[in-house]
Amino acid sequence: MNATGRLGAYAAGVVVVFTGAFAAAGAVVPEQAVQNWRQQAEGARMNQHTDEGQGQVPAETSTGGHAGHQVQGVSVEQSGYVLQEVSAPGTVGAAGELSLTITGPDGVAVTDFETEHEKELHLIVVRSDGAHYRHVHPVMDEDGRWSTPWRWETAGSYRVYADITPAGAGENLTLTRTVEVAGTLEPAAAEVTATDEVGGFEVSVEGELAAGTTSQLRVHVTSDGQPVTTLQPYLGAYGHLVALRAGDLAYLHVHPEGAEPVTGQTSGPDVQFATTAPTSGRYHLYFDFQVDGTVHTAQFTLDTADTTGGTSTKSSTGAAEHGGH
Repeated sequence: MNATGRLGAYAAGVVVVFTGAFAAAGAVVPEQAVQNWRQQAEGARMNQHTDEGQGQVPAETSTGGHAGHQVQGVSVEQSGYVLQEVSAPGTVGAAGELSLTITGPDGVAVTDFETEHEKELHLIVVRSDGAHYRHVHPVMDEDGRWSTPWRWETAGSYRVYADITPAGAGENLTLTRTVEVAGTLEPAAAEVTATDEVGGFEVSVEGELAAGTTSQLRVHVTSDGQPVTTLQPYLGAYGHLVALRAGDLAYLHVHPEGAEPVTGQTSGPDVQFATTAPTSGRYHLYFDFQVDGTVHTAQFTLDTADTTGGTSTKSSTGAAEHGGH
């Protein structure tokens, strides 16, 4: 059912619910008000039939992107697969574990997953303002319960993403839930920045995000001003990039470019990626890379290019450094 159809069904439901509620309460409802509700519901249903008959497609997909450029990571359910309630410590500093279960269309916990980027599940956790990003890989028990040791460093509302490919599903899925962590919240400003310093490395991203089309981004890693050529393979590439749309934190799949790494070989200082920003706006980017067996994460915040003839905001223009690592 398309968006108009859902609205039509909802409007009809509103008439039934409100009319029934007034009757049960013995309240007197003006006949004109009831008639107006019925007319609105009927009009919505007519629009539904008209849209379906003409084969119209809504401009925005159900996942919030333009048609043809769907994004994931905005729902607990996709294609019948559901991310069940996430269990985690409820306060800052409390030691515990984060655990979750994914059920299939049959309602049973899924225990068989395809390997993607060397893992069966990529767990992404980030606060709603884009700060305090973590990318970890829990362990699954025989009952399909995934878990990993966990401790929150700061309070806030966090999004938890399960990036998976269930066996037989035929597609990659990104399911998400929100976890609230009690404590004093100190929001981080999401200023545009194309540079970061982490673990003694200077990392920058070059290129330009453009809405609705594939963009080429190049991440450059240096140390003390010298190019780093000792990037080790990590998750099937010499770097792993995650992009989230500011606002709804929709999850974008970003694909590394170039040949697959060879075990024992290193690379650098550049790693290429291709990504598509489904809408104009601001995006948080997180680049994981490995040197000497240690994984580091650099964070950037970019705006899409202005394709209307105004001033573009390119990723090669640096800004103040972010906080939150």
